[in-house]
Amino acid sequence: MKHRNNHFAVGYWSLIRRGRPAPDQADVDPKALKRLLPFVFLLDARNSSFVYRLAGTTLCERYGGELRGRNFLEPWDRDSRTRLPALMQEALAESAPLWLSSVGTTEDRKMVEIETVLMPMTFNAGARERFLGVAQVMTDVSPLLGRSMNFERLVASGLVREGDYAMAEAPLASAPPPVRRVRRSRGARGSHLQLVVSQTQPGAAQDQLAFGGNDALTVLLEKCAAERGGRFGN
Repeated sequence: MKHRNNHFAVGYWSLIRRGRPAPDQADVDPKALKRLLPFVFLLDARNSSFVYRLAGTTLCERYGGELRGRNFLEPWDRDSRTRLPALMQEALAESAPLWLSSVGTTEDRKMVEIETVLMPMTFNAGARERFLGVAQVMTDVSPLLGRSMNFERLVASGLVREGDYAMAEAPLASAPPPVRRVRRSRGARGSHLQLVVSQTQPGAAQDQLAFGGNDALTVLLEKCAAERGGRFGN
């Protein structure tokens, strides 16, 4: 994982499970995730389907409307929709957060890199059948201003294994501060989590570690455009 907010979210998830395989939805205190709420969502994961139950305002704007009741897999490309259910079921079975790196594109082919974490949860102390999720744009968000994403492609994935979950850093504010106010040292970091990378496709680990350059985005966009033929999901 790269984004500090996602590290914080996984640390919080581990804290509230209190030695159990997974926390219950009732254990989540929205106040603890206050600054993350625009990027937080809740998925129902029963019967091999993944449906939004709740989603933050920024996510709804990002995907063009209210997400409640919509299929999580809807905007993903064909290959991603094939791979994601197995990855998500594995995360539920092992009670481990799932890390996803993806590229999202708009109708006019603007693109952003996204990092998502999906954390298994129970509901009313039952089976693990829900995910608490956080999705963060990793690149410049200006391509999404006045636009929504209609296509998303999975680049890399991995299960986050337990390491040091101490929440040493508070989450970042929902809106990035002006450049003139950024004075943090990039050398200092808080706790780290061990990432076990899925290598179902050649080069997945390398993509996970190095992805983010314009060349990689361009290649992926060309693949996306070749597969789309129009608005995805119609």
